[in-house]
Amino acid sequence: MKIRIRIRTFFSRHLSPTRIFVLSFAGVILSGAILLWFPFSATKEHLRFVDALFTSTSAVCVTGLVVVDTGKDLSTMGQVITMFLIQIGGLGIITFSTVFFVLMGRGISFKGREIVQTTFLHTPTRNFFVILKSVLWFTFIAEALGTLFLFIRFSLDLPMGAAFYNGLYHAISAFNNAGFSLFSDNLIGYQGDLIVNLTIMGLIVHGGIGFVVQYEILSRLRGLQKKLSIHTRMVIITTVILIISGAILFFIFEKNHIIKDVPVLTKILASFFQSVTPRTAGFNTVDIGGLTNATLLLMLILMFIGASPGSTGGGVKTTSAALLVMLMWSRLKGRLDVSAFNRTIPREIISRTISIIFASAFSIAIIASVLLIAGGGDLPPLESRHHFVEYLFDTVSAFGTVGLSMGVTPKLNDIQKLALVLMMFVGRVGPLTLAFSLSRSIGGKTLTYAEEGVMVG
Repeated sequence: MKIRIRIRTFFSRHLSPTRIFVLSFAGVILSGAILLWFPFSATKEHLRFVDALFTSTSAVCVTGLVVVDTGKDLSTMGQVITMFLIQIGGLGIITFSTVFFVLMGRGISFKGREIVQTTFLHTPTRNFFVILKSVLWFTFIAEALGTLFLFIRFSLDLPMGAAFYNGLYHAISAFNNAGFSLFSDNLIGYQGDLIVNLTIMGLIVHGGIGFVVQYEILSRLRGLQKKLSIHTRMVIITTVILIISGAILFFIFEKNHIIKDVPVLTKILASFFQSVTPRTAGFNTVDIGGLTNATLLLMLILMFIGASPGSTGGGVKTTSAALLVMLMWSRLKGRLDVSAFNRTIPREIISRTISIIFASAFSIAIIASVLLIAGGGDLPPLESRHHFVEYLFDTVSAFGTVGLSMGVTPKLNDIQKLALVLMMFVGRVGPLTLAFSLSRSIGGKTLTYAEEGVMVG
């Protein structure tokens, strides 16, 4: 009895909500890697463990980077495992645990409630279980509709069973912003298909705007809420601006290149699709390796920004990008505080935004450096210069849990793969969240020293 009490005391003291959140993802990744490592998960011989770990991490972190062909190298069982890992990773293992306990009639701990609320909500609410139920309903309805539309389209090319399976897999992958595809060329074969493009883009945007945004919009339409929160309005405006501006710039940069010889409708679809998918989805209808340098830079920016908070996507988030722009605008106008929609944004949130962006950029720089150093061959610098862009693109893609690649991912060595595994994990849980989980909390009063100025800028 004393031992049990000591164990409970130890875990209650050391397992903070942040650490539980991080460890839950790590545990699911390891479990998925072991399952994918077994022979029944591959079509031929079993995967190497580093490849199984990479695939599991990519699925749980809803990234989409692959070192094996999902449709060819993984068996049906292996594909189903990745599909479950994508679903669990998109919503979070704590969410599923909470739902399970509620269905069993058991209460949930304060830590569990705190983790779920910080995952999906910008402010705590008493309607916790209502929000949680809405998350599950939004997910089920979106994926069911996506499966239906994709099934109808795929049934024209595949047998009924295969069409339903492919529709379900791609619907789950798209809504959770994973980017896993059972087709070897991803969705290039459906570049000009209206149904596939609109369905996939709709699922990506729906899953990437955040569940609290979905809930508020639905409540507003039903008359249950008078006005949208600043968070929701900021997410909607930023998302629309990024999608439209990204599509216009992609069209301008590629109209005489990769989409030169396709019909006008296909050009428009490809432009919008490649504007939506870098926001952490990872599907592609064009060859990413054949894009111009200007387009690659555009996609790097979109991947770094990513989706919105409380969603299935990654990146520094749309609100962080919006707040950074508003902060710079406020400074240019000589204002100390940042305001939006006649409300002042707390300085703590602005400070956290700057920390997130800096920590994210620093993480990307470190992992990109590891890829460059570990991948340095005997080629002269001028002949290997393209590796810089390819490795940087893969690193940002891994951080933003996007999954887009210029085609270099399957060619990486084991050290590079492990570096990207770490990058995907950091991108999913967040660099600051991971740092807080590894740090030791210090109690008591902190010492404050006298101030002294430093020249900056």
